[in-house]
Amino acid sequence: MIDKATVQRIKDVADIVEVVSDYVHLTRRGSNYMGLCPFHNERTPSFSVNKRRNFCYCFSCHKGGSPVNFIMEKEGVSYHEALLHLAKKYGIKVEERELTDEERKVQSEREGLLVAAENAMHKMERDLHDTPEGRDVGLSYLYSRGVTEEAIRKFHLGYAIDKGDYLTSAMLREGFEEDTLRALGVTGKSQSGHLYDKYRGRVIFPIMNSSGKVVGFGGRDLKGGPAKYINSPESVLYHKNNELYGIFQAKSEIVRQDKCFLVEGYLDVIGMWQSGMQNVVASSGTALTDGQIALIHRFTNNITLLYDGDKAGIKAALRGIDMLLSHKMKVSVLLLPDGDDPDSFARKHTPEEFREYIARHETDIIRFKMQVLMDEAGDDPQKKAGVVNSVVESIASIPNDVERMVYIGECSRIMKIDDAAVANAVERARIAIIDRQIAERRARKTEKDFPDNNQNNDKTDSNAVSPSPDNSSENNEGTRQWMKVLQSSSEKNHYPLYPLERNVIEQLVKNGYLNFVYDASAGSSDDSVDNHASVESEVSEEIYTNVDFVQEELEADKIDFSVPVFKRVFDFLYDTIDQFIEELPQFEARLQEKIVSERESGRMEIANRYTTIQEIEREEKLLEERLGVMKRNEIMDYARYYPGDLLASHEDDEMRKLANELINEKYKLSGIFTKNLAAPKESEISASIIRAITEWKSEILNLELKDVMERFRNEGGKDEEEDIRTLNKINHLMMMRSKVAKNIGDRIISPRRK
Repeated sequence: MIDKATVQRIKDVADIVEVVSDYVHLTRRGSNYMGLCPFHNERTPSFSVNKRRNFCYCFSCHKGGSPVNFIMEKEGVSYHEALLHLAKKYGIKVEERELTDEERKVQSEREGLLVAAENAMHKMERDLHDTPEGRDVGLSYLYSRGVTEEAIRKFHLGYAIDKGDYLTSAMLREGFEEDTLRALGVTGKSQSGHLYDKYRGRVIFPIMNSSGKVVGFGGRDLKGGPAKYINSPESVLYHKNNELYGIFQAKSEIVRQDKCFLVEGYLDVIGMWQSGMQNVVASSGTALTDGQIALIHRFTNNITLLYDGDKAGIKAALRGIDMLLSHKMKVSVLLLPDGDDPDSFARKHTPEEFREYIARHETDIIRFKMQVLMDEAGDDPQKKAGVVNSVVESIASIPNDVERMVYIGECSRIMKIDDAAVANAVERARIAIIDRQIAERRARKTEKDFPDNNQNNDKTDSNAVSPSPDNSSENNEGTRQWMKVLQSSSEKNHYPLYPLERNVIEQLVKNGYLNFVYDASAGSSDDSVDNHASVESEVSEEIYTNVDFVQEELEADKIDFSVPVFKRVFDFLYDTIDQFIEELPQFEARLQEKIVSERESGRMEIANRYTTIQEIEREEKLLEERLGVMKRNEIMDYARYYPGDLLASHEDDEMRKLANELINEKYKLSGIFTKNLAAPKESEISASIIRAITEWKSEILNLELKDVMERFRNEGGKDEEEDIRTLNKINHLMMMRSKVAKNIGDRIISPRRK
């Protein structure tokens, strides 16, 4: 793990223009740079790079971010790998924290396996070309399957000489240990204790990870043995559930086309690659796993499954549908003509014919599933019911509400079932899925917190919201249900407060560390707030940020964010205020140096241009006014951009992606969109935050009121005293709802000090 100081240094040094220039030809336009987007094909530049913000963004495909995020997107690497990439570029020595004995052992084993795998690959690659057996057996087979020399080199194909311990002996002589070779899977040990080559007599397909490191091998038998293919065993280096064959060769094209083709075999990948479709990977004969889907998702949301058109191919196409959909993937399926696989079809057709076939026959996965299962069910009512339930499960796996509604309509139309019935079935299935996911998350958390304890963890969810205080104990009991209702609703309706909470977080990511300033004349024409203490608009000795204000509002009404990622973002922003305050004087010192320089050059220019004392005094006064405005604007920009810039490079994937979405706005990045826009005043920004908080709190009350009234309609009339209490609770909630706007600002402001 890289220590925090080094991580911060990497982020401070990394210049977005320099980083992007390694991939994109940039042209300066005003204060920004423009170029052709590296993530998709385009003729007109839409990729904007803002040097001041240290941020990039494509207005067409909406990709970009900080230098760290850009490298992650472009290279398809992890957060840690992106930091190492930037450290190497800027010559920053990375001294990771001292590893534990166990971590050191695993790292040493992994590094040994990587070196051994690379060595074995090159040996078998040379043996394919440089030995008579390799040429006569291995190359002949590959040529017979239509594999070109270019593809052989690109995929580093090889051949294992069919001689007992030929490869093993060679590697042992070079100093590799027996345990390493056996863990890698290239060496086996007989019962008599003799070592032998496990891949002997096979064509070798090296399996590379997304960074191009060899992590395993697949060997294709050429002698008619019982095992057609053998693959590397599981090890600290190779986890088959997390690897895809061809991902290293395909990742750039997957990103460029924003689409991935998934096939089953090594030769399917190579055959399609030779046909010009180079955004293709293979699951290597295994059922698709969460790890493999997550790997594809790093590069694209769009995936097309290619299978044979026979029954086995259709069955394979239906496997893993729900898993893919739950990962927010847009999934299509393409069945090839009966008797063809992707490799054979690619060899029979030109690239143009292959692409045309895809365009004509590619089918949305849900429609495909409905059509296949309905054909199988025929007129059997019980089978039809089973088909509906199966399709409902798949639709319920889709996280997006709008997409689910579209598929509900499709299912209703194709299966001729009332859409309300389908919607109810999907809703029930969705609740079950979410409940299952919550149970799994809690189980994982319990296992992590208490690895030796198999008992259930009965602790409450940390995101539950606490009640609002009130002088009346009866009324307090009523408002105590706020977050219980919210938590329950979140599970059932996929976070009903999501847009309102997102609005609050968006305001804070963009403007969180600006001072909170209430101005009754700005941002609100009603009495949504009053009696706020006014705070100076400049960042001064007393600092009371917009984040401070929101924190006090949350504490005052005992509420919290229901969406986990919003909760993590807010906690991070609040915890980082002290860091901002500590670093602000350093920024002000640098700014002061800039102002002194500007003042000196300005005075020299004035002295050269004006002759009278009066003119010089007037121009010097104007100069000081300009410098004062510049200082204030620079400090405001520093405070405004600080939280977003931190989050845009955060190691938490969800937080980083959210921040990049929130700050990717036209007026933030390109002068084309800002020349006619005036920056909002601090008071206007604070008023917007007040409105966002007000709307959020009002909706929490609406949820509680709706829940109480629903229970009263269903259960009222059974107990007169209980009915009276319920009616009082309803009246109390309605009164609170009407007063929220007025009471929202009645808080005592306690500024922080530097």
